[in-house]
Amino acid sequence: MSRATPPAAGPASPRPAPGAPPADTPAASGPKTDPQTRPEPLPKTDPKTRPETGPETRPAVRAKAARRAAGLALGVGLLAAVALLSLAVGSRPMPPSTVLDALFSPTGSADHVVIRELRVPRTLLGIGAGMALGLAGALMQSLTRNPLADPTLLGVSQGAMFGVMVALGLLGLTNPAVYVWFAFAGAALASMAVYALGSAGRTGASPVRLTLAGIALGAVLTAGTQAVLRIDTQTYDRMRFWTTGSLAGQTSDVLLSLAPFLVAGVVIGLCLAGPLNALALGEDAGRALGAGVGRTRGLTALAITLLCGSATAAAGPIWFVGLAVPHAVRGLVGPDQRWVLPFSALYAPVLLLGADVLGRVLGGSGEVQVGIVSAVLGGPIFIALARRRRVAAL
Repeated sequence: MSRATPPAAGPASPRPAPGAPPADTPAASGPKTDPQTRPEPLPKTDPKTRPETGPETRPAVRAKAARRAAGLALGVGLLAAVALLSLAVGSRPMPPSTVLDALFSPTGSADHVVIRELRVPRTLLGIGAGMALGLAGALMQSLTRNPLADPTLLGVSQGAMFGVMVALGLLGLTNPAVYVWFAFAGAALASMAVYALGSAGRTGASPVRLTLAGIALGAVLTAGTQAVLRIDTQTYDRMRFWTTGSLAGQTSDVLLSLAPFLVAGVVIGLCLAGPLNALALGEDAGRALGAGVGRTRGLTALAITLLCGSATAAAGPIWFVGLAVPHAVRGLVGPDQRWVLPFSALYAPVLLLGADVLGRVLGGSGEVQVGIVSAVLGGPIFIALARRRRVAAL
């Protein structure tokens, strides 16, 4: 018998290289990729030519810085212009040359005396009161997260006004350095009362509740002020224009008496920009960033009290300046409080002095109080803000 011949063996498979996967593994048995159809790697982009798409790209940062610089220059120019108009416009208009001569080379003439003794204190008082109201409004809106916060809408100015009326009408205190303390007390008590009323209940404080509580309390305090005025007819005749907001009739003594409190409020308020930015991220994030929640709120309340008390003691309650200016500034510089606070203090005097000059022009031989003019100008702004579905980020 012949032996069976074994089948012919095929070609021997090559031995795998050391470290290569076995032939029966997916890595070895899978389909091979054609080098011609393999996807090409993404090209590397030069950082210098990479398109800038982030929220804080270099062009965006440069544009924002340019916008802030332009806004600063515009604010300074507008403030200088309205200050010059405030010195020149009145019952007796004067040319700019006379105003400049009265400021830098006075001769003692009647025109120079009117400018230096009456219009200069009035203009400086308008600048100081405008700074106080604008900064106080920005601080209120940042602290309460309420886009409708305003010294008059939240009843703070009415509280200061009621305190001044008690000092003048009931106690006979006519020294501004004395009755300003009553303004501070009234502003502080009104702030605490509004917060207590607005935060009562399970839901706590909200922008709408705080605004409603401020309007209600402001109406009560205004009625109390009118009742005090009716007690003394002399006080009523002297202060009835002041209760609507007016810069007229104030001398340099009032300005000097209120200047220390005004400066203290401005300095404290501007120094709170960093902590308020931290608290805008939430209380926990603010603590992590080193901002003391209680300390920041306490100092902010102190600054608001000083600013509102000083402005109200000097010029009475003036509406809508603290509401409108911070919103306009936020549209220019963004929500960063490091810019919102100083720009509000810069642009608010422009609005206040502009309203004062407009009141002198519209009044003819007399004048319309700045509080009335600012309310007429700020009313449409308030209505527009109330009707908007969304407001600018705080």
